Amino acid sequence: MNKRKAMLIYNGNAGQKNIKKTLGTAVPILSEYIDELIINPTRQKGDAFRLCRHIGEGVDELYILGGDGTVHECINGISPLQTKPAIGILPGGTCNDFSRTLKIPQNIEKAAEALVHGDKASVDVLKANDHYCLNFWGVGFITEASSHINQTEKALLGRISYFTSALRTIPKLKPFPYKLTIDGAELTDEAVMVLVLNGQFIGTNRLPLPKATASDGKADVLVCRNTSLSALKELLSMDQPEWETFEGELSYFQGKTIKVETAEEMDADTDGEIYSKAPAAINVLNGHLRMLVPGVNRKS
Repeated sequence: MNKRKAMLIYNGNAGQKNIKKTLGTAVPILSEYIDELIINPTRQKGDAFRLCRHIGEGVDELYILGGDGTVHECINGISPLQTKPAIGILPGGTCNDFSRTLKIPQNIEKAAEALVHGDKASVDVLKANDHYCLNFWGVGFITEASSHINQTEKALLGRISYFTSALRTIPKLKPFPYKLTIDGAELTDEAVMVLVLNGQFIGTNRLPLPKATASDGKADVLVCRNTSLSALKELLSMDQPEWETFEGELSYFQGKTIKVETAEEMDADTDGEIYSKAPAAINVLNGHLRMLVPGVNRKS
């Protein structure tokens, strides 16, 4: 019988008290069922990327204990590799958005138990130019809101800080011209946000898109034009059921290849961090990664 070998990467810059607690919860559970567990902390930006890019052969599973930024770095390290381990996300950040799409419990103990006994599922990845995104790629409002988060506020309020930053950002928004090409069909207009989605959650809130799934080989494209901005406020509230129709300020599309062209170069938010730029060519890599997910009969 083959031995089970795994690597655990965790954010070494999180508070020591929090690290000891989360590691002390997760490691004993993983170690009970994994024959060889390699544990690596990250100390600075880029560490998670480098650890994943040079992950040794024979590592069957990669567990990521951290927030969306740590997950994003790991995905960019792993995605170009010929042989890739199955990836399990242990939610240790502020929002943990893609873990929510995968229905992973947000409690570390429950997450570790669910993943170590769970299933493997193939999920799509967005490739924007030469950069990989697991959850979303966006320009305009989403980038501005991410850029203006107050770090002190984030530490105190957690996920609410994204909401307060967004509210501060709305009055300052100005529309930008864009050209959108989705599977060959072109659309030219002005917008305050273009959002290309693979996941279903942003800032812990589920987007009300009825067709959204991370394994169908298609991205969900949401465009918000500049009128009264009431649609942005509606998106922020997230109290509404899934939208069956899109009228007025919001347009919704699906596609496998998306090209976003802007008159000027713009910063793009990728999974909550500004790593990319527009214009961008975005391709959906269908089933590119195997993710560890809770078993279908398992209760969280």
